[in-house]
Amino acid sequence: MIIIDKEKCKACKLCEKNCPVDAIHVIDKLAKTNEACVSCGICFRVCPFDAIVKVSDAADGPLCTHCPVRCAIPEGMTGACKRYTNVDGIITRNRKLVVDAITNEPGTRKLPYKPLITAVGSGTNYPCCRPAPFIVQEKIENLDVITVVTEAPLSYSGVKVKIDTNLHIGEEGAKVKRDGKHVGMITTEEYGSKMLTLGGANLLSHGNDGFIVARTIVDLANGRRVVLKVDKGSTMELQQGYPPIIDGQEEKLMRVGCGSATIGMFAAKLSTVVDEAIILDYHIIGLLSEHLAGKEVGMTYSGVVPYGTKSTVGRYFGAQGHGWGGTEIINPIDAIVSVDMNLAKEGMRILVTETTGQKAALFTVKKDGKVEEIDLTDDIMEAVNLIKSTCEISKVSVVYTGGTGGSARAGVTNFPRKLTDAVHREEVNMTIGGAPVFLLPGGGINFMVDVAKMVPDSTTWVPTPATVAPIEYTMTKKTYEELGGHMASIRSKEEILKELGL
Repeated sequence: MIIIDKEKCKACKLCEKNCPVDAIHVIDKLAKTNEACVSCGICFRVCPFDAIVKVSDAADGPLCTHCPVRCAIPEGMTGACKRYTNVDGIITRNRKLVVDAITNEPGTRKLPYKPLITAVGSGTNYPCCRPAPFIVQEKIENLDVITVVTEAPLSYSGVKVKIDTNLHIGEEGAKVKRDGKHVGMITTEEYGSKMLTLGGANLLSHGNDGFIVARTIVDLANGRRVVLKVDKGSTMELQQGYPPIIDGQEEKLMRVGCGSATIGMFAAKLSTVVDEAIILDYHIIGLLSEHLAGKEVGMTYSGVVPYGTKSTVGRYFGAQGHGWGGTEIINPIDAIVSVDMNLAKEGMRILVTETTGQKAALFTVKKDGKVEEIDLTDDIMEAVNLIKSTCEISKVSVVYTGGTGGSARAGVTNFPRKLTDAVHREEVNMTIGGAPVFLLPGGGINFMVDVAKMVPDSTTWVPTPATVAPIEYTMTKKTYEELGGHMASIRSKEEILKELGL
């Protein structure tokens, strides 16, 4: 039960923005609750004025006991995690169990790759000392196979977001925010992509912004579009599988390589159509005639000095920006700093392009060493389009990360350490939402999983706050017994599907 202090309420709407069940609204400059309230406690935790007080869990409906929040769910309403509904006084998982994983099974595993059923829609037995919601058995190729599933709340969880863009989005280590709340940071770049790390136990658990952190993780993992702002950097619209939109600009192509690599790949073609080429790139700018690849195809240094600080022959460092190739160059003529007429010749043609081939300009050298822009020819455009056609489509990729240690293992086996060891020995095949995981080496069960391979809308969150991961462990029945599994709770897949009407 929630009580609102009329004197303290400032109508700031933080409670309204954070409520997961749309149960509180500011009306006539005062926060008011409605019949959907489940007493999850988010509103009073985010209120900066201490205007909201949770006095008890009392409600018309029963308490949900599937996580520590213990929502008091009125009949016909759902809990804060949206997973459980009060149906005629009974707290019920409101999504049917998803049986089939969507990822194809590799043909080279000792165990069946796909779980017998997925954990999506399985629910959670809390506290975790109880056996998992479903422990399923089926015979596969004359082998008794067990899959244990549960939807486990994980405080140690987050997402890594790969953004295919050349554009500078902000400094590494810069905070990433959603609606002004700190949800993660920029991490080190990968080849042709910017990287974000969002969530994690510290951001989820410390302070009152953990709820928006949890929502952000789940929104991205479930394929929803999210708008994020980097401190002193870009505003980004990100959605799994779609091109990123950076400061209102939709990215089209992922670079084929850095400027130096682009020279290396296309020197033979470029050398037949121009006297010089500058490939702009935020990492390394390439100069064709000076580059070793240019020399390899018979070119000699042209005397052109490109924009950037020289690294090694034919390779220059530039400054990051929103210009050509992710540099600060907006006008392509600025890519040509000077021309040494002791080496260059009047009429020499210089191509300026970028690592995606989306922009290109052609310049000719005049007698005084200055350059002027001229029209691109068909043969030069053919070379530029060759670069462009080799690029991949830009998109956003999301990897869900988590750790399933602690009590999350107790519902699987009486010997959690044995489970961990067996997972690392590949005697137990672990999947998340039916998708394969990469296990981090070392202690614990720390995993990474491509959300594109998971059952759609696999994850949710609870206002502890934590995200909820559908976890499956598949193994032989013999292995399960050796791990101290809950053998008395095993049921056949056929029996479970019949019971659930699937």
